[in-house]
Amino acid sequence: MYQGYFGLKDIPFSIAPNPDYLYMSERHKEALAHLSFGLHETGGFVLLTGEVGTGKTTVSRCLLEQIPDQTKVAFILNPTLTEHELLASICDEFNIEYNKENSTVKALTDAIKGYLLANHQAGQSALLIIDEAQHLRAEVLEQLRLLTNLETNTKKLLQVILIGQPELQALLKRQELRQLAQRITARYHLLPLSLEQVASYINHRLQVAGCNKALFTKKAVSRIHQISQGIPRIINLLCDRALMGAYVKQQDKVDVKIVEQAAREALDYEQKTKAKAAKFSAPWLLVGVVSIALAGYATYQFGLTENPVQPEQPVETETVADSMAPEKLAPKTDNIPSFNPATGDSDLSRAFARLANLWQLAEISWEQPCIQIDDYNLACYQFSGSFSQLTNLDAPALLELYQPNGNVFYALLTAGNEDYLLNFEQTQMPLNTDWLSQHWRGKALLIWQPPAEFSGVIDQSSEPAQIQWLDNQLSVLLSKPRKKTVNFDTQLQAKLNQFQNRHKLALTPFADTETVLLIQQLTQAATPNLGQG
Repeated sequence: MYQGYFGLKDIPFSIAPNPDYLYMSERHKEALAHLSFGLHETGGFVLLTGEVGTGKTTVSRCLLEQIPDQTKVAFILNPTLTEHELLASICDEFNIEYNKENSTVKALTDAIKGYLLANHQAGQSALLIIDEAQHLRAEVLEQLRLLTNLETNTKKLLQVILIGQPELQALLKRQELRQLAQRITARYHLLPLSLEQVASYINHRLQVAGCNKALFTKKAVSRIHQISQGIPRIINLLCDRALMGAYVKQQDKVDVKIVEQAAREALDYEQKTKAKAAKFSAPWLLVGVVSIALAGYATYQFGLTENPVQPEQPVETETVADSMAPEKLAPKTDNIPSFNPATGDSDLSRAFARLANLWQLAEISWEQPCIQIDDYNLACYQFSGSFSQLTNLDAPALLELYQPNGNVFYALLTAGNEDYLLNFEQTQMPLNTDWLSQHWRGKALLIWQPPAEFSGVIDQSSEPAQIQWLDNQLSVLLSKPRKKTVNFDTQLQAKLNQFQNRHKLALTPFADTETVLLIQQLTQAATPNLGQG
């Protein structure tokens, strides 16, 4: 309807994946480079994660354009499959013949392996791409790993690209999937667009549609970035509705008022704003998985209501016993109390007060702890993962625990002289692996002191001062010479990945929150450690 009014030859902000409108930001190009590098390595898995609408599909399509003709490609777009269904889907995608009436997991596996061997002998490669991979079950991922066991002296006969939302990263941290995680040769987390990239994105799409003039004011673009949080899909919805609004009002440019009206119409934005404000005032409203903004990262939430919402059914968790250091976690069966509300912490604010006390924070009512500690230039870190990953961060942690009936209680994890300790409101006990595996689901809360102006990651788009800070800290920790730098260059990237590899962190092309947190723990002598009981 507004095409003729603005002199457009096409609808510029359709959410349909039109290749003519492909926009590759610097972050998309970085993601593409990392994935391309991973496919040229000898490992079996490449990982791409990002929030909904950040452009993962765009990157994967560009990647496919670079794949040689001799590579056979299979897509799995519905990963909510059993092991048998996954193997059958792989056979279907690669056109592998099998008995559809009477097939077993072994028969399908043998058929796939036979195909891969024949494919290799013919000088061809095989690539499997799985979208929405965060929905894969652990046993299905393990079956994928077994398929990649088939290899020559120089390469895997099957390479796998896993594309998914941030939950996929947490899934791959599970103890039973550690062998698969070790085979990931490249991984990239796609962040939303920055303000400058949003402006370029909007201009690019308008130019492709035949418009060479600015249809959005600078303030309108800034508001679009703020509302959309830099997610391209939401940008498209907003801009399309905003152009319609400008047409209805017979304005030649989209201003802030039109953008806000478009947000109310297309995104029900007012309601979402109120909901977000309520959530932020008590940031752990749900027990379970809730997404928060940590510069594009989605992390897991930690229940903070007086009556936390309970999961409808037990949540699968990894067994933590195998990941704990035996010398620190010798089994103890004596004096293991069953939880008693009279002695344990069913109130999170009281439990948080003990964690805050280790940081020498004032004794106040911690009703909104992760907002209140901002006054001290401190921040919360919502942890989700294995016990070994948690203790690797070397900081006191507040564990979210469950009774058999599903009720939540809390304990402060510290370290004694010989083992870890669980501190309740009126009692303390040595950590017992069996007890912990029954009560803990991998969620914890830490307090830390982020660098000044830290927004969740330090990468190529960060301020020069933050990039210099990162190089300074890594240089000290790795005993390498410092250098004056304003760019996140290959030397800094090498230092970062060396640090992450040394401390068994996920290798990333940027310094994520967990990496920066550990850097702070190791470089700030004033930071409390697990030795403080």
